[in-house]
Amino acid sequence: MRPTRRSLMIAGLTFMAANPAVGWAQTVPKIHVIKGRGCGCCSAWASILKAEGFDVIEDEMHPADLMQLKQKKGVPQDLSSCHTAEIDGYVIEGHVPPADIRKLLSERPDVVGLSVPGMPYGSPGMGPESERETYNVLLIGKDGSSEVFTTYDAGS
Repeated sequence: MRPTRRSLMIAGLTFMAANPAVGWAQTVPKIHVIKGRGCGCCSAWASILKAEGFDVIEDEMHPADLMQLKQKKGVPQDLSSCHTAEIDGYVIEGHVPPADIRKLLSERPDVVGLSVPGMPYGSPGMGPESERETYNVLLIGKDGSSEVFTTYDAGS
């Protein structure tokens, strides 16, 4: 029996529903990750993004140059972390979970981007989520202010 156009379409939609990263990868803009030389946790975060269907481009930069880039992009020093990424006009600072990046791109607020300041244990790329410490993902306002976007409670 020859498959009909309708059966092929249903099969494709079923596959994408069962594998959300496949459908996401086709529509997500490239994310450009800029990290310090030889940073293992930055590479781990980039690998997590790739596994989640993001199209990741990685570059390394001298730490002093990276700090200047953060400042130029509107990331206040108290909201900085070890790496900076850019996606579709937004800055992603630090170990931001992929779900929050997707939510940002979906909601499209008028902000600089998102930040997970510092390097909280258990955030993506910083150890097992089951042992994480409580941390917040912050929206970075264009005036340098911040507000909580998502809170991740400590793991058990």
